[in-house]
Amino acid sequence: MTLNELKINETKHIQNINCNQEIQKRFIVLGFIKGSKITPVLTSPSGNIRAYSIKDTLIAIRDCDAINITIY
Repeated sequence: MTLNELKINETKHIQNINCNQEIQKRFIVLGFIKGSKITPVLTSPSGNIRAYSIKDTLIAIRDCDAINITIY
């Protein structure tokens, strides 16, 4: 399952980040580490950007990037 498939207010854990190293490093700096809990809490009006709660922080991610993050 990928992050973009997660329903609003459903919590899962990050399993892996499958993208280029530059973007992967950016996610890691933001706290996207294997095993971290993540919950989508808001969706943009256009529907292609969602805000995720991770480590007591809200971070907006485009679906085209969220599709590269696997969760369990």
